[in-house]
Amino acid sequence: MTATSRKEKAAETESALKAAAKRVFARKGYLNTKITDITAEAGRAAGSFYNHFAGKEELLEALLADIAASGDESADSEDHLADFSNPAAVRWHVKQYWDFYRDNAATMLALRQAAMVSESFARTLAQFGASQAADLDDHLAHVTRAGLQLPTTPDRCGMLMYNLVDAFAATWLHGSPPGWTPPTDEEAIELLTRFVYRGLTGKDY
Repeated sequence: MTATSRKEKAAETESALKAAAKRVFARKGYLNTKITDITAEAGRAAGSFYNHFAGKEELLEALLADIAASGDESADSEDHLADFSNPAAVRWHVKQYWDFYRDNAATMLALRQAAMVSESFARTLAQFGASQAADLDDHLAHVTRAGLQLPTTPDRCGMLMYNLVDAFAATWLHGSPPGWTPPTDEEAIELLTRFVYRGLTGKDY
């Protein structure tokens, strides 16, 4: 086997393990998942896991890096709107994060579960949230340029927006609370947009 073939085989196995982990996390949850569950789901030998990851936490960190990269790709799209004095820009970001969370719900839940039992992973997840919020700083600057007053500093506004949308998505996209009717995607995006835009600008959407 050539070096190129070995690299391709290794990449294929790593991809299979990641995909299998997402499926098993969705069924069993992160805390109840064993490494052998993942390798069996992937159709790989149990020992092959350690050729790619030191443990389950490292695999989850790799999944986090993957979904963060996918979010960065969305932000680079041509329809990206950055002026948060415009409600359409707030809505674009709310929708992007809602869709991102819905599409990665099993992984996002696994991240939360891992953070509950690992201080190091809790820090990793907190850093992810902080980076997501920091990406909004220049967007929020447009609000003050438009003569509007933010309720607090841009960094705190960014964190408030991120935590609000993230927590609301977690509430509904992992299964609705008993007795509550879940919003449709459109209803959730509209509600969050109105709430965030008014909170940032003091104006009705």
